[in-house]
Amino acid sequence: MASHDQIRKYIAYWFQLGKKVLTINSQEALVPQVVLSGDRYTQEFEDIWLQILSSESGDCYLEGTNQTIEELLSPEWDIGLCARCPMPIPFRVKGMPSECCPCFDLPNWPDTEKPLPRSPVSSQLYLLSICERLLSVKKE
Repeated sequence: MASHDQIRKYIAYWFQLGKKVLTINSQEALVPQVVLSGDRYTQEFEDIWLQILSSESGDCYLEGTNQTIEELLSPEWDIGLCARCPMPIPFRVKGMPSECCPCFDLPNWPDTEKPLPRSPVSSQLYLLSICERLLSVKKE
């Protein structure tokens, strides 16, 4: 079963490639201009995430997929990596896999010359871990 955070990360990664979340009730396409801001998601992304989870939005799904976000939050689905590209995709815990990766309609993807989508990173913690590794190597 995919956790709430895994689904959120899945949506954030695909937003970074320009995919939209489509809502059935309002027939609206949701996509933030900016997804990441340093060590956290932007407020715009967080507001869209809350809108996706809202019952007022109705069924929402990632562009290029058939599974609703509500379905992905059920025990029937999990998140793994695409066999074609290093992106998170939904798959059934039991039964037939999803039809395809949402990357199927992205031209020139996967593009190894551009940075891949990522999660927020705390620069300070990342730099501290590098310092700790350097100090442990120096001691040896």
